[in-house]
Formats: sequence, structure tokens, C-alpha cells
Amino acid sequence: MMPLLGLLLGIASALALYAGSGHARVAWLGRWQRGGSAAGLVLAGASLVAWCLALGIGAGLCAMLGGWMLAMIAVPYAASLPEATR
Repeated sequence: MMPLLGLLLGIASALALYAGSGHARVAWLGRWQRGGSAAGLVLAGASLVAWCLALGIGAGLCAMLGGWMLAMIAVPYAASLPEATR
């Protein structure tokens, strides 16, 4: 259960950081622009804690960073699709 929580928190963190960056192309993310960066960092920390509780410090750090980096690439790509910008 903790790895799933860590994965979901990492994806939410990437989405919040994207919304807070000012480069968000999706209209419904506009309301997150002001506090998105702070929320994204808090969610990233929570994701790291969840992964570390599930796998230990070393493996948890690697799993969190791997999933987080994948989400940081996938979120802007998904936002650039024509269906997402409506």
C-alpha cells in the first residue's frame, strides 16, 4: 500500500510543480499557479517518506526519484496533447 501511495504522491507533486511553474498549458491548473510550487515540494517530501517506509532509505530514494522524474516528463507531455488543452 505504501508504494502505491508514494507513486500517487509523486505524480501529484509533479502535477503541482508543473502548475506552479507558469508554463502550464491547461486552463484548470491556473488556480494552482500561486501555491503549486510549495505544494509540489511538500508532496515530493511525503512521497519520499512513503517510499522510504516501504523500501528503506536507499531503495526508497531511488524509487521515488525514478517515479518522480518519469512523472515530471509525462505531465507536460500529456498537457501538450490537443485533448488536454481544452
